[in-house]
Amino acid sequence: MTGNASPQPEPTPRSVGSAPAPAPAEVPLIMARGLTVRYQRARQRDELTALSGVDLDIRRGEFVAIVGPSGCGKTTFLNVVAGLVKPASGWIEINGREVEGPGPDRAMVFQDYALMPWRTVESNVRFGLQFQARKTGVSRDQVKQKIAEVIELVGLSGFERSFPYELSGGMRQRVGIARALVGDPQILLADEPLGAVDALTREAMQGELERIIAATGNTVVLITHSIDEAISLADRLVVVSHRPGRVLEIVDVNLPRPRSEYDVKDAPGYRELREHVWSLLRDEALGARPLVKP
Repeated sequence: MTGNASPQPEPTPRSVGSAPAPAPAEVPLIMARGLTVRYQRARQRDELTALSGVDLDIRRGEFVAIVGPSGCGKTTFLNVVAGLVKPASGWIEINGREVEGPGPDRAMVFQDYALMPWRTVESNVRFGLQFQARKTGVSRDQVKQKIAEVIELVGLSGFERSFPYELSGGMRQRVGIARALVGDPQILLADEPLGAVDALTREAMQGELERIIAATGNTVVLITHSIDEAISLADRLVVVSHRPGRVLEIVDVNLPRPRSEYDVKDAPGYRELREHVWSLLRDEALGARPLVKP
């Protein structure tokens, strides 16, 4: 069940000084080439390379999970896709256009929920749409209908007037997902979205997340430290080395869906797939540890 590194097509030429032509259908939705990101560290007075020479294609409607040791640049890659971080070299395109900043075609789901405690569920979800609605002239009735639809989608109907402190961890994360989806983004960027909930809730939410994404058809880029979670959710796993992050291997997950309807760990080939990914990550995790002097 282990896959080999997917071949990466040559980058398409881009015109200089003018908007690029619409991307043809076969071009990946997200395309990164030679992506390198560096940070200046003021206290250490040096430069830290977080990512180095990353090439990656993500197809439209695909669910990709990025796994790697702590500090390998997984979140940095997500922030580059979101338009929050500029690469030192290389480039990344979405729909054939180079990423120059945040946009309504991308939305993020955070590990710590990032909800506003003074807002109700409905109001928190509305926050994800209100700025976009002002620009597009969407009516109040349309906004209200869209909010109701995504709240129902994530299973929170009846809790519209509840505040975050009245919700469980899993319910709070559903609010975060609804807020991200309400603006109809093409790409959902999820940074350890289930990392703050308990183990039982996490397992249940994996099935819910699969159901929600199947209903919306979003392209998803998931950051996770859990190999089991990555296999349970993703179409492909991108295994990243310790810092500076490089793509070690891209592994196909050829397991039937919906995976939430059976125990994916009992699926034929699951154990072999997990062991292969773990063999890659085990060496990288050990390599990322600082050496202890005797």
